[in-house]
Amino acid sequence: MILTKFPVAVISTFLWIGFVCAISFLEAWLKFRAPGVTLPLGLGIGRLVFGALNKIEWVFAIAIIVNLLFVKGNNLTPGSILYFIPLVLLAIQSFWLLPVLDTRAETYLSGEIPPASNLHFYYVGMEFIKVGCLLAFGIGLFKKVTL
Repeated sequence: MILTKFPVAVISTFLWIGFVCAISFLEAWLKFRAPGVTLPLGLGIGRLVFGALNKIEWVFAIAIIVNLLFVKGNNLTPGSILYFIPLVLLAIQSFWLLPVLDTRAETYLSGEIPPASNLHFYYVGMEFIKVGCLLAFGIGLFKKVTL
């Protein structure tokens, strides 16, 4: 039987993965294929959706650390790096990358064309790293227990 002493962390980890995959890897590029969605409209939707995703990701990240810190025992192990990497990437996205992308979108929406940039590729790369680390971390939260 597989059990975990971190049920909140397990649930939060896999929900976090699901949200990132659904928004970053599915919604983001599909919205521009919908009939009638112009680039300005898509940018407006994207700013709204990714702002909301970012806040939800912080809720999951906090739920995980709270569960790890408040369960008896030494729960911060070398495997915890698989949690802290996504946490650092989330902070980079929140405090640097999303604001810069937001500014680029505002520039475009005001009628100007911003210079070419690789920032979206950085964002997508960070999302792949987050999902990979969170998947390994989430699997690592399960412990085999003999009853």
